[in-house]
Amino acid sequence: MTIKQSEQDKNGVFKAVIEDQEVGHLEYAWLGSKTLSINHTEVNPDFGGQGIGKKLVLAAIDWAREKNAKIKPLCTYAKAVIDKSAELQDILA
Repeated sequence: MTIKQSEQDKNGVFKAVIEDQEVGHLEYAWLGSKTLSINHTEVNPDFGGQGIGKKLVLAAIDWAREKNAKIKPLCTYAKAVIDKSAELQDILA
């Protein structure tokens, strides 16, 4: 599986791809120059239970850290992933 990130204007997406098929995505938006919101995370039900959603959230967190940005997790799934891990608390806006 590969994760591809793309962005247009203030909106972006991380896509999980297996053999040229998108199996999940995470949508985000910039709220300013240093804060982004994770708005939605979705995984194709046929690929559920493989940790794809969590990998998308972690990829977004790694990318935000590279950008010295903070995250506001509006997506309940992303919020749950972050809330369960003490080492991810620093990313919260």
